[in-house]
Amino acid sequence: MKKLNLKSSAPFLVLACIALAAVFVPSLPNFDKGQYNSADIAWILVSTALVFLMTPGLAFFYGGMVNRKNVLSTMMKSIVAAGVVGVLWIVVGYSLCFGTSIGGFIGNPMTHLFYKDVASGEPWGLATTIPKPLFSMFQLMFAIITPGLVVGAIAERMRFTAYVLFTVLFSLLVYAPLAHWSWHPNGFLFKMGALDFAGGTVVHISAGCAALAGALVLKRRQSHIEQKENVPANIPYVLIGTGLLWFGWFGFNAGSALGANALAVSAFSTTNTAAAAAGLSWMFFDIMRGKKPSVVGFCVGAVVGLVAITPAAGFVAIPQSIFIGVVAAVISNLAVHFKSKSDVDDTLDVFPCHGIGGMVGMLMTGIFATTAVNAAGANGWANGNFSFFLIQAKAMAIAVTYSFTVSFLIFKLINFFVPIRVSGKEEEEGLDATQHNEKYVQGTLLVATKEGLVEEEIVN
Repeated sequence: MKKLNLKSSAPFLVLACIALAAVFVPSLPNFDKGQYNSADIAWILVSTALVFLMTPGLAFFYGGMVNRKNVLSTMMKSIVAAGVVGVLWIVVGYSLCFGTSIGGFIGNPMTHLFYKDVASGEPWGLATTIPKPLFSMFQLMFAIITPGLVVGAIAERMRFTAYVLFTVLFSLLVYAPLAHWSWHPNGFLFKMGALDFAGGTVVHISAGCAALAGALVLKRRQSHIEQKENVPANIPYVLIGTGLLWFGWFGFNAGSALGANALAVSAFSTTNTAAAAAGLSWMFFDIMRGKKPSVVGFCVGAVVGLVAITPAAGFVAIPQSIFIGVVAAVISNLAVHFKSKSDVDDTLDVFPCHGIGGMVGMLMTGIFATTAVNAAGANGWANGNFSFFLIQAKAMAIAVTYSFTVSFLIFKLINFFVPIRVSGKEEEEGLDATQHNEKYVQGTLLVATKEGLVEEEIVN
């Protein structure tokens, strides 16, 4: 047996300490079932599961687009957040997002430390028809997928252990503050009047800006420097991932109505419409520029439409969602084109698609929001309220500045303690083998044994 190394043992020891501490948290009576709406509970339970499904969907989406020697490492980084954030949320994450506000900036970590008073307490103030644990689990799924989105920008060159550490720090220092600002009634963006229905700022702008920061800190892959074509490993994976993301996004947006009501129906409809329009817009725009229609192009366009409609889904009418999808796809398509001419190596175009897509969505909310759809919202510029558009633009600028700056510092800090990038030799060999001792070959999964890499199963 090998001698234990403190550095390699640290993650398990931290988890073991958390598990031990959890043993001594007192058990409290469960929530009273009589005060809640059964239909709302059922819908948010389904929505929570749908949003979780987006994480493996994202793994397929990203895994299919990278080089064959990095498929498993990319998928692993996407899915590991379900474990890391899932535990972190119970310990302190939910409290930081939705605990008692400290100056409108962050939740008090002691409010719900180790889920204190969540199961037995009063329902969340803006979701009184469902139990607080359900509201918390629904919000957890957003927190899980957000660092997973960053994976597409740092794929093929970031060490797995460094990424896990990034997930922890990003969740605590970027995601939690933005969620508190935007969704807590005492959060300063909420009180300023900024609207983000399902995470245009909290999820997509934060992840997109973190992706840009990561790409800048990690610098370019050798293949990017040599301008080698990046051939997707498995385009059917991209299609499967897109289908799972689109399907899960109905829970992401319509579930953010926090009830089985007319607003959920409206958000469901705007979500599908924007995705459909954006997928076509991306594909037709490519054709107009002399390219051929592609599976990847339609899929990326549809995802951009889903991103852009996310902050607006519960505030804009269904016809306007077509415009939002079309415009967002064109802007992101052009951003991808201009990025390809630069030295920025954002592997799978996370910033042009999620970052800029989220920004477009926030501004479009400022233009097309209407109280006819959601009385709790506001009228936008198109409905005679230019001041609300300025509020959205200001909130967007704050979110972009904060998420990029803090994420950049997080990547730099990690690199100070742990080498953040794999060696040139490891990059050439591929991260599947060097980081996980596994290798994906088209049609075959090879697993490491004492005798070497052997074929274990056929991948259909």
